[in-house]
Amino acid sequence: MQEEAIGIRAGEADILEDDILRASPELLDHLLRDHTTGQNIFWATHDYESLGEGYEYSSPILPELITGPHGRIIMPRVMKAKHVQTQRKRDKAEIFTPAWVCNSQVNLIDSAWFGREGAFNTENADHTWQTTEEPITFPQGKTWRDYVRDNRLEITCGEAPYIASRYDASTGQAIPLGHRIGMLDRKLRIVGENTQTTGQWLQWAHEALKSVYGYEWQGDNLLLARENVLLTFIEHYREKFQASPMLRSVNYAAYIISWNLWQMDGLKGVVPETCGEKPDSQLSLFGEPRMVACEGCRTGDIRHHNGTYCLLRDWAAKPLKPGEGPGRKIRFIDLMKKP
Repeated sequence: MQEEAIGIRAGEADILEDDILRASPELLDHLLRDHTTGQNIFWATHDYESLGEGYEYSSPILPELITGPHGRIIMPRVMKAKHVQTQRKRDKAEIFTPAWVCNSQVNLIDSAWFGREGAFNTENADHTWQTTEEPITFPQGKTWRDYVRDNRLEITCGEAPYIASRYDASTGQAIPLGHRIGMLDRKLRIVGENTQTTGQWLQWAHEALKSVYGYEWQGDNLLLARENVLLTFIEHYREKFQASPMLRSVNYAAYIISWNLWQMDGLKGVVPETCGEKPDSQLSLFGEPRMVACEGCRTGDIRHHNGTYCLLRDWAAKPLKPGEGPGRKIRFIDLMKKP
């Protein structure tokens, strides 16, 4: 028996956390989880501090703070007050990219991968695009499975418009499922064209989720990004099978998403605000700890910060120990080439 996963209100950019909580408290817990710290993601913005205790910059985002009477606190940038948008633009250079720009840039990636232009759509001069109607074909030596597993990363992802294009992040206008241009949308289109049963679809849709990554500083944006990716998964399933996926499949999707979209200072590779002056392990002459500056901050060397380096999961790697689950935990900075 299939269960209704989340009541999606068609045509709206905002996703209510109350809808997620009603579907499953575990689901909301996944979307708020930070696997590096073992706690919840935190606000990392001053925008909500006027709401009182629990909304401070460094406070974790808890379910009770964003549901019930507080259920419309977190919303997409385009729905925020203009002065808030301006403040966030000034503080964190928060500028959300129009869908046509996202499409053009993702097309560049796909043109290189396919060895041809127009695999998914053709761009028009008026910033629209014409979606390719026929099933996607693949170049010699590559298969649809290769495309689904090809890893993609959106840096400083905001609400993740390059990954999941449920709406135009600059206007809030909904994008019909058949014309979406996000990296995950393209992968799920491929999955839909090449699988027949729900079991096959779920297997490869989960593989698609494991192949898209993104990081973001501000906790509210990160939650929105995770919600958009999860809803994209659900919407593509519904389009394919005219039914909702079972809740256990949705919860597993949310678990993958909680690893693959994470909270990070992208310039340092650490959890935001975790590096700085810290006590030296050696005591001074009078027994007081000597404060030592962060070497990474002082020198600009990303490998020498004293903050908490962010973890993600390499799903294709074999676990180091039995019982660790699929994939392997790795530090983001270890993926970077040394100079």
